[in-house]
Amino acid sequence: MATTTLVKGARSTRSTIALKLLMAVSGIIFIGFVLLHMYGNLKAFAGHDAYNEYAEHLRTIGEPMLPHSGLLWVIRLVLIVALVVHVYSAAALWKRAKRARTVRYQVKKNLASSFSSRMMRWGGLTLLLFIIWHLLNFTVGKVNVQGGPTNDPYNLLVDSFDTWWLTLIYLVAMAALGLHLHHGVWSSAQTLGLTNNAKARRNAKGLGWIIAVLIAGGFSLVPIFVLAGVITK
Repeated sequence: MATTTLVKGARSTRSTIALKLLMAVSGIIFIGFVLLHMYGNLKAFAGHDAYNEYAEHLRTIGEPMLPHSGLLWVIRLVLIVALVVHVYSAAALWKRAKRARTVRYQVKKNLASSFSSRMMRWGGLTLLLFIIWHLLNFTVGKVNVQGGPTNDPYNLLVDSFDTWWLTLIYLVAMAALGLHLHHGVWSSAQTLGLTNNAKARRNAKGLGWIIAVLIAGGFSLVPIFVLAGVITK
């Protein structure tokens, strides 16, 4: 019985490590994507034509080797797979942690953990819901909340963020993204064995803050400046 228990325990440990590795790798893919996406969004500061030229350029990269929008679909497929892997791994790890928790604490909180780590699960759910809406708003459905046309990327962006409640939703999502990135970078570095000493841990935490502020802050600039009337049609 003891041997069987040890074997099951070893398998469970290996499986948990594999799930954490999958989360780390899929998370790194998303970090790379959101950095590029943020850079593209900032093209809005250059005006209507520059932004729309950038949007069209994304659809022509790789031609004629790839069909029109071919690279975009490759990127979308990679992101869909990464999202499924990330969400599945997170759910599986959460279920395992819940089963392993034999004693429930009603009041006691883990003061040693950071706020971003405690918000990881709810922040992830918030981001998942936001991604669905974001795709409906700008990619799949192209919903213009002001009732205007949707065939002009720049004007659709301005119409969307000129609506205060939509900008508020976006900024809340960016706050959740910042917290998620902050803890996610640290967790990924830990999973990949990059936090083996005090200096490495400080570097991982610092990198987490830099990436979180850079990406969440960069994404927040466009909606704020649209709502302020700086970026206009």
